[in-house]
Amino acid sequence: MRALAGLAVATALASCTTVPEPYRQDPRAQQELAQLLAGKTAGPPVSCLPSYNANDMRVIDGRNVAFRLGSRQVYLMQLTPGCHLLGNGGYALLTKQFGGMGMCQGDIAQVIDTTARMTVGSCGIERIIPYTTQGR
Repeated sequence: MRALAGLAVATALASCTTVPEPYRQDPRAQQELAQLLAGKTAGPPVSCLPSYNANDMRVIDGRNVAFRLGSRQVYLMQLTPGCHLLGNGGYALLTKQFGGMGMCQGDIAQVIDTTARMTVGSCGIERIIPYTTQGR
């Protein structure tokens, strides 16, 4: 009887654990990102986005946000899971900044429902990769 009870508990616990689905970028987001980065070469990741203008931010999907700095440079910010609602209408990315460093790797970002004014998700800034047009 104890073995049966132990098996039931183990089965119940196993059903509660979930393995995260592997991240798959949708084809539209892949195409938009390819167009944005066309002709640009990736540099080594940087720890902070040096400066940015929110008007130059493009949400690719809930895991990738691009910032254009002029016509020759794009910074691709890759986010950890949790901001999947970003990119849906009415949701915005908000980061808490302390000091003047801008957005940095390891910072926590929140997705805010701009209509209800409430947080609907959060994630970390995993990596910031600069892409630059070479020459010219």
